[in-house]
Amino acid sequence: MGQRSRLTSVRLPGVANVVDIDVENGRVVEIRPIPSEPVLFGTDNASGHVGDGHVEDLGELLLLPSLREHHAHLDKVLTADAIANRTGDLMGAIEAWIGAEKRGMLNPEEMQIRAESALERMLYSGVTSVRTHVNIGENDPEFRNLRAVRAARERFHGLVDIELVALVQSPLAGTDGRANRRALDTAIELGIDLIGGCPHLEAQPREMISHVLDLAEEANLDIDLHVDESLDPEMLTIEMLAEEAVSRGIHRKITASHCVSLSVQTKERQESIASLLREARIGVVGLPQTNLFLQGWDHPQSMPRGIAPVKVLSEHGVSVAAGGDNVQDPFNPMGRFDPLETAALLVVASHMDPSEALRAVSTDSRLLEDPLRDLIGAPADFLAIDATNIREALASASASRRTVKGGRVVAMTTLEKRMVPLHSDPPN
Repeated sequence: MGQRSRLTSVRLPGVANVVDIDVENGRVVEIRPIPSEPVLFGTDNASGHVGDGHVEDLGELLLLPSLREHHAHLDKVLTADAIANRTGDLMGAIEAWIGAEKRGMLNPEEMQIRAESALERMLYSGVTSVRTHVNIGENDPEFRNLRAVRAARERFHGLVDIELVALVQSPLAGTDGRANRRALDTAIELGIDLIGGCPHLEAQPREMISHVLDLAEEANLDIDLHVDESLDPEMLTIEMLAEEAVSRGIHRKITASHCVSLSVQTKERQESIASLLREARIGVVGLPQTNLFLQGWDHPQSMPRGIAPVKVLSEHGVSVAAGGDNVQDPFNPMGRFDPLETAALLVVASHMDPSEALRAVSTDSRLLEDPLRDLIGAPADFLAIDATNIREALASASASRRTVKGGRVVAMTTLEKRMVPLHSDPPN
């Protein structure tokens, strides 16, 4: 028998009974009502006993999948007060950050502290998986950004699974991109998990995309690109990316983040590109909060939303997710490191159903299908939250939470509410 534990007194979405969940070696093996018999569902070899295993009483909190931050920038977080974006838009943020780099405002020790603070807040929110982009290029020849974020990752080993994407400085293509191409090669040697970059910021976007696809195949790495962060309907490097992937029969997983300009295409155009993305097996990550902030500064009337049309894409078979992107930095001065905030924005700004919005920020959607059956054998990574249903969890985003990793509570917050009278009763 492997290592066992029990999560007792939990509520599952759409299930009337409070249940206990037995876990073995980090995976669900039994689900049973309270009191703990008979077994509702379980594996054939489940014993029905925890034995000496650990018991976690979750106090009838609602059990949701643990959360995934699909798109973060841990090297930039928590710098909004130190690095000002004078114009508010994307180019203002990029220029502010490059200026801070050139002035020597960033050091790896401080960056590591900020990254660790962000990861801690994410863990308390219920996050057990993060994909973070890290700036790579000639502006950082010593790879201080990558080394700082890697050090932060080590501190959270076993608690949060963290992927590192090399966000390569532009240009990457052409003669002017030689130094950045060398930096990317070195970053691969140092150990990154995915190749990134910004084709829409390139003078030669198709050549840049071609180089990234070649390198990904050669290095056996997946790809996550910042794509079309613009409301310009003529900017559609997402189409170039999909065409290249289809023509090559690419075998690497490709993610396109942002895809803002898709939102200003006609419905027919969106559907056509969605079909191409599905054929290319390219997933899209929408980033509602940061794109709501960065886009639309030059549209004072009927300001557009500037969010990838994730609902349309999902309805046409494209794999979609969502992320918080930048948090409290020049690219976005707001944010609470909570994917439930991202999911709520998908509901109000992208008209997604709450359950679909939660899927977009979850590590595993099986709990949201038929939890009694589908959870058996699934990783026991959960968020337990004070809510009665999924809609309320997104709307209220209660601070009363437990983060469960492998069947064990690894982080918890407790909310205490108390009303204090403004005036005491007069004396007799």
